[in-house]
Amino acid sequence: MTLDPLAAYRWMRLTREVDETIRNLWLTGQGVGGTFNQRGHEAIAVGPALCLEPADVVAPMHRDLGAYLVRGMTPERLLAHQLGRETGPSRGRDANIHGCGDLDLNIIGFISHLPQSLPVAVGAAMAFKLRSEPRVAMTWTGDGGSITGLYAESLNLAALDQAPVVIIVENNQYAYSTPIEQHSANPDIAERSEALGVVAVEVDGNDIEAVHKASRKAVNRARNGGGPTVIVAETMRMLGHAIHDGFEYVPDHLLERWEARDPLTIFEQRAGEHGTTIDQLRAIDSDVAAEVKAALVVAQGSPFPDPATVTDGVWAG
Repeated sequence: MTLDPLAAYRWMRLTREVDETIRNLWLTGQGVGGTFNQRGHEAIAVGPALCLEPADVVAPMHRDLGAYLVRGMTPERLLAHQLGRETGPSRGRDANIHGCGDLDLNIIGFISHLPQSLPVAVGAAMAFKLRSEPRVAMTWTGDGGSITGLYAESLNLAALDQAPVVIIVENNQYAYSTPIEQHSANPDIAERSEALGVVAVEVDGNDIEAVHKASRKAVNRARNGGGPTVIVAETMRMLGHAIHDGFEYVPDHLLERWEARDPLTIFEQRAGEHGTTIDQLRAIDSDVAAEVKAALVVAQGSPFPDPATVTDGVWAG
């Protein structure tokens, strides 16, 4: 599946527009719960998701808003979710991206602690293989998640079963407030992953074409019986861990260097290389802004859930 440049740009721009709208809702006291900014991660979420078929399964994490959108979660639903409305994916039971699963869209809801979504995705992939279904599972985790025991256990199991799973590791330099050189004795995530028996590749996480190319190869390999792949995508988290985090611990020079490598900026700088024009990109910007503005009106007009239904669909073990 080749990358359609204009479609890829539109998904990244839509991700940023929805994300900034959610952030503004929170900053103006309208949002419910917390939120996690996506800036700098648009290519990592959108590029891999565009490689999948409808029957494939994704288990995104809290900085993969683009994957939710590509898989069919509409801006209206995502904004309603942030506003605690009945029309959001959790029907008002949650108000941040932790509650954004939708199995009808083959989206497994995010499990807050990393990498707890990983064994769930591996399990789904093992089920696909057991049933001889040509389906792939894809999940995301962070550099901090890659040093956990569960990461090693999940990769070992996936390698043993040759499960059709693709794991994107977003190496955004910080696990909350801890830089990678302080939480990993060996910061080479690809090398550590290969030691567990999986194929691992490194890619520029801010270049959607590079991310898509690596993901397409990994998805095709998984679908054709080649087993799991880890894609280590290098990027930078441009704001704090969550909306409440001021990220004063991040050096200014690091943010400045990565700001120049913003995924949308890189795409725009290479517009001529992939047959697009700046005028086309500006038209997309305008269309997306209007779409999200209209979606916000719909979300704000949506009802809050009936308090009498608060326990409906809620399970406790």
